[in-house]
Amino acid sequence: MAAAIADPVRREILEMLHGARLTAGEIAERFEISRPAVSRHLRVLRESGLVRDEPIGRQRFYALNAEPLAELAGWIARFERPAGWAQRLDALETEIYRTRRERRQPPGERTTRENTA
Repeated sequence: MAAAIADPVRREILEMLHGARLTAGEIAERFEISRPAVSRHLRVLRESGLVRDEPIGRQRFYALNAEPLAELAGWIARFERPAGWAQRLDALETEIYRTRRERRQPPGERTTRENTA
């Protein structure tokens, strides 16, 4: 699937299909590449499971299948910082700036903080 979304044309097709069903012709109209090239991109997306097609009469409509993207997003999320760390790091940053500000003040002007912890 990663190879399927590596191509910018295929990513743009996925964006176009977000919330819409389009024919290959409607998709091809939005690109400067040939219709056969768009068909090849659609085939790669279909084979990767990111797009499904539905024949209606003489036309074939394409729609986004977002489930594989959700799986990929879940896998990527494993590499992000654990929940709660952002708040802890923000609090640490605030404390560092407060300490630096206090150190820049002359000794007689420093305010004392009551330890409430």
